[in-house]
Amino acid sequence: MTDSTTVPAASASAPAPVPAQAAAPPGAPHPATLPIVLVGVFLSGLDFFIVNVAVPAIRLDLHATDAQIQLVVAAYALAYGVGLITGGRLGDLYGRRRVLALGMTLFTAASAAAGAAPTAELLIAGRVLQGAAAALMAPQVIGIITTSYQGQARTRALSWYAAAAGIAAVFGQLIGGVLIRTDVLGLGWRACFLVNLPIGLAAAVAAARLLPESKAPGRSRPDLLGLLLATAALTAVCLPLIEGRERGWPLWTWLLLAAGPPLLAAFAVQQRRLARTGGSPSLDLSLFRERAFTAGLAAQLIFWASMASYFLVFALYLQQGRHLAPISSGLVFSVLGVGYVAASATARHLAARIGRHAITAGCALRAAGLLLELWAVADTATSLWWLVPGLLLDGCGMGLSFAPLTATVLARVPAASAGSAGGVLTTGLQVGNALGVALIGLVFYRVLADTPGLDAVPAAFRACLLYVLAATALLALVVQALPGRKAAGR
Repeated sequence: MTDSTTVPAASASAPAPVPAQAAAPPGAPHPATLPIVLVGVFLSGLDFFIVNVAVPAIRLDLHATDAQIQLVVAAYALAYGVGLITGGRLGDLYGRRRVLALGMTLFTAASAAAGAAPTAELLIAGRVLQGAAAALMAPQVIGIITTSYQGQARTRALSWYAAAAGIAAVFGQLIGGVLIRTDVLGLGWRACFLVNLPIGLAAAVAAARLLPESKAPGRSRPDLLGLLLATAALTAVCLPLIEGRERGWPLWTWLLLAAGPPLLAAFAVQQRRLARTGGSPSLDLSLFRERAFTAGLAAQLIFWASMASYFLVFALYLQQGRHLAPISSGLVFSVLGVGYVAASATARHLAARIGRHAITAGCALRAAGLLLELWAVADTATSLWWLVPGLLLDGCGMGLSFAPLTATVLARVPAASAGSAGGVLTTGLQVGNALGVALIGLVFYRVLADTPGLDAVPAAFRACLLYVLAATALLALVVQALPGRKAAGR
């Protein structure tokens, strides 16, 4: 079963921002601005993970096939991933508040459709609509934070962004397990979707009434050809990564992967030509000339190539290797969450002192936690309590590694491009998620097939921990390319 996630965040160590090309809304933002936008982060991240817990009940209730169950998970991830650049650009053109409120409304309606679906086919359609609506919401959150807050206030806002997204990712299984176990109003698995209704509706109304409006200057028209090329390129990259392993890597997956780079190149050429002729490109390619943006984007991709895939195989280990119920598995995940939230809350203060080395310290903490987890799962007779120290360190390492990245990536992004930059950033996360799930799936199922007996799942999980360790080491190397504190001060 494929899966992915989303979580961005912030730091005070980022380089000083250049003057915005589009003025931020005058005066201090409304006190409700941050809570409203965090709802968008939380809901879009939660719906990646919560559905995994509901899969057995969905299969039984809707008589779904294996292929249909796979699409229930993958349809959301694909629609979300390929729509982010488009969503970001729409916010730049038509107003980030307006597009966020629209995305929240559509997400609420799609959640209602998914929760009421009488057949697997209609549930899959609802998941596609949920993903498309999430792609409208997510880039606006970063854009609104970037244009509404300045200096330390922006750093704090992005830190809360990190915490909210991390809570959604880490606690998603626990929340889903509780909803199914308590059988709220007799809804069963449907509660995992219908729980979005009161939250999403209230947030959509509040967003339309209270949030500041911001958009790129001028009256630019949408770049339909560019958006079409970007969507085709991202589909060619993401679809095979999401679907390939479970379908046995048929020929079409390799053909699509081969088509991805030429489509991305065509998109870049078309964007440059449009910029030269005075048009309004979907993506400001000058963003990639900034070291903080390119190195930070690469670091984000590496981080998520290990994070979402780790969550997936850890859940498989707990439920198939240790035979835990979904709610018990969620409780184990909550140990990671405690570490993540605690580290996210303090990361900006540490980053203000030591800059990018805070991320390196997070990588070191995470590596120590993963090594402790490797020791704890070496023997299937070992109590799960021995996982607790490793999980706490691992969660702290995640929070400390990830929290400073987003502010570094966005530090020099002009306000006029905030939505597009948010779309690119979140797209990188989704590509990292899909790539990581594809790679770790190869490791997990190869070892699973080669290991006989009861030790098969634990052995496969141990091999995956080594993969995550390698990705963490690579992340520690890549973040050395981020601007240091001296660069930040210039």
